[in-house]
Amino acid sequence: MVSTRTLDVPGAHLHYEVRGTGPVLVLTGSPMAAAHFAAPADALADTYTVVTHDPRGISGSTLDDLEQDSTPELRADDLAAILDDIGADSAQVFGSSGGAVTGLALVARHPARVRTLVAHEPPVLGVLPDAAERLAEMDDIVETFHRDGVGPAFAKFMATSGMDTGEEGAPAEPPEEPSAQDLADGARFLGHELRGTARYMPDIAALTAGPARVVIGVGATSGPLLTYRTSMELAARLGTEPAEFPGGHGGFVEAPGEFAGVLRKVLAG
Repeated sequence: MVSTRTLDVPGAHLHYEVRGTGPVLVLTGSPMAAAHFAAPADALADTYTVVTHDPRGISGSTLDDLEQDSTPELRADDLAAILDDIGADSAQVFGSSGGAVTGLALVARHPARVRTLVAHEPPVLGVLPDAAERLAEMDDIVETFHRDGVGPAFAKFMATSGMDTGEEGAPAEPPEEPSAQDLADGARFLGHELRGTARYMPDIAALTAGPARVVIGVGATSGPLLTYRTSMELAARLGTEPAEFPGGHGGFVEAPGEFAGVLRKVLAG
């Protein structure tokens, strides 16, 4: 059974869902909404109280100011507020893509709220040796969006990220035309989220100081992707070995049951 809830936070109204019983486990993405995590959440609900949500400005989580930028820090504070709302002092956290960056910010800002963070392919471009070039590419994508719209900007994003090559690790193209909500979420991502997420610089000292355990995750088939590079570099900076998950950047959608099984083992540590 899924309990659907709404929480008012400064500047936003957050949609989140709770299923299962046991220790609290948050599954978070950005810009991915709660719906993208439904299958792995169902698979984990026999062991955990699983919390999924729509990040602010995405899908069912609405904003007071539509021009507000989404930053990892804001999204981290939103997760802390959700934990408060369900009465959880701390949680296990799995974050993928921009949600992994949210998780890194959560550990830095609210370290006592996280027991283990599994950060799956965080696109933290600032850790790369060629960071300036990669960040300039992201700025160009944002400028393309404002000039030409969602379609051309998203195509450029896919190419820059390595997701348009047909290589394994790239998410499959959706079989249907995007919905109005898909287009709205894409515009939100490109216009108000991409730049802040890509430019977030992890606080290595905070991530290694404890009490949270931080694990970097990579997809088994993600080798061609930019997020594989950022993940491997961040793991090296943390002095840890990355955990390998099934599939690519969207492995939790591609093989949710298998992905959930690996996540259980990683969380058990």
